[in-house]
Amino acid sequence: MNIPSIKGFDEAAFQKYFKNTSWLMFGKIFSLAVNLIIIRYLGPVNFGDLSFAEALTAIIAAVGTLGLDSFIIREIIKQPQRKNEILGTALGMRLMVNALLIPLCIGVYLTFHYLSAKPGTPLTLIVTLLSLASLFKSFNVIDSYFQSQVQSKYVVQVQNACLVISAIVKVLLVWLKMPLVWFAVALSFDAFILAFGLVWMYQKRGFDIRQWTFSIQRAKSLLKLSFPLIFSALMVSIYMKIDQVMLKSVGSEEVGIYSAAVKISEAWYFIPLAIVTSVFPALVNARLNDPERYKKRLSNLYDLLVYISLPVALFFSFFSTDLIHLVYGNQYEGAGPMFSIHIWSGVFVFLGTASSQYLLAEGYTMLSLQRTAAGAIVNILLNFWLIPLYGGIGASIATLIACIISTFYILFIPRTREQGIVMLKSLFLISAFQKIKTL
Repeated sequence: MNIPSIKGFDEAAFQKYFKNTSWLMFGKIFSLAVNLIIIRYLGPVNFGDLSFAEALTAIIAAVGTLGLDSFIIREIIKQPQRKNEILGTALGMRLMVNALLIPLCIGVYLTFHYLSAKPGTPLTLIVTLLSLASLFKSFNVIDSYFQSQVQSKYVVQVQNACLVISAIVKVLLVWLKMPLVWFAVALSFDAFILAFGLVWMYQKRGFDIRQWTFSIQRAKSLLKLSFPLIFSALMVSIYMKIDQVMLKSVGSEEVGIYSAAVKISEAWYFIPLAIVTSVFPALVNARLNDPERYKKRLSNLYDLLVYISLPVALFFSFFSTDLIHLVYGNQYEGAGPMFSIHIWSGVFVFLGTASSQYLLAEGYTMLSLQRTAAGAIVNILLNFWLIPLYGGIGASIATLIACIISTFYILFIPRTREQGIVMLKSLFLISAFQKIKTL
């Protein structure tokens, strides 16, 4: 895939970034196709229950990442000779925290269930199974190592293999007409085989996980760096998932219809993450060695993500209902309008993903926390107001507004306002026209 020849782009670098993204493309599309089969099979009520349980556990599991991913990458780049200590400490910390989160997750669900005006069928076993998945996801520290070496292709190979295995299992469950709980088992199994695959790939590349060590001092150092990002990750998870939890007050069917729309709307969110994680090491190096190149790369990154996200949002705004009917049939009637609103959140998620790397590179971790907290609070407040009035459409509006506020919160901070203006220029295609004029 070729990048448009626009002056100012580091074409060779972006070709490499797109190559990394293309490794992910097949797996994500394949996974989406399987998920659509499952959504059609389960129907709005069962899928609504599963989506509610996934959202609830995902919010709590966000704490279990400890905000370490980018810091693992940065520390390994700075101290490659200490990688065994860094990786071993990060894994140990995550395993301990995620083990503690399992009973917490169950307790939160039981409290929610018994206080709910419409409790529905108990989902305790499903919540337990889904919370186990976060324990296996602790091994994603291996992914961070490969990112630090710009070798994400090895992780993607593992992910794609796991997706094929997962797809076979889930299609069999549909074919055998298994009950809902088995799909929760399958989701937990997904996390287990990915953990196994990452360890296997790490060993295959000539390393040995048994050489990893745990250091109390390193743990304190990492926590000191990442502590604000723990709450930031929690806030991100809240404003991305709280709508599906709060919609349960309307009923499982409404959760299912809304979640079906969201599943398609968020299917492409891996693209900015893949591009940005590939770019991050180059951004860090440019900031240290060439500030002007650093600024140019950030501007080009924002432009690129807008070029991808804006046409997609425009297209699906007009054809959302047709796509929903094509994919789901008539079971999920009403998902089209929700999708046409929610798809615009992607534009701001793309920009927010890129600007998060800027905040991390500059050491503005507290600001990152503030802006995600602002988005989460706005989303919760708007959901309290809009969901009783408009159901899933209200949740879509709340999510879109929360994403806008979270992304452009940096405009209100003097030291980051310049970067916010650069993002606005990309969003309204001003910088694109400026580059075209220089051709």
